[in-house]
Amino acid sequence: MNKVILMGNLTRDPEIRYTQSENSLAIARFSIAVNRRFSRQGDTDTDFFNCTAFGRQAEFVEKYFKQGSRMLLTGRVQNDNYTNKNGEKVYSVQIIAEEIEFAERKSTADANASRGGNGGFGGGAPEPTAAANDDFMDIPSGLEDGLPFNNIN
Repeated sequence: MNKVILMGNLTRDPEIRYTQSENSLAIARFSIAVNRRFSRQGDTDTDFFNCTAFGRQAEFVEKYFKQGSRMLLTGRVQNDNYTNKNGEKVYSVQIIAEEIEFAERKSTADANASRGGNGGFGGGAPEPTAAANDDFMDIPSGLEDGLPFNNIN
């Protein structure tokens, strides 16, 4: 099984390009910085991963993520080893994204709202408010009516 789950911040804006085939495919390349839970004295406490997303995932990344955005990524590890023009073997690893989700912290979402942003909620929806002393957000009243599981008997 080849499965990786990472949560971190984009180190730069994603780069997107499209294949030149008849059915053009979006390809997004980006890098995320992931903090380690534990680190040894004198060792770095952050790892940087090069990631690639294809198709709708690539378009999602381009549209909603920028440098500093926090994301939760599920994917697989892929070796991209090659021999360079000097005949030297180059070893590299990249993460191929399979699922990508928002992972902004409450404080970041609050900062976006205070700058006039909508924290990822569109269409004039009311802003969620932070509950006291936790990282969970309260759902504004009136939004429950549109939830599919709200009318279960």
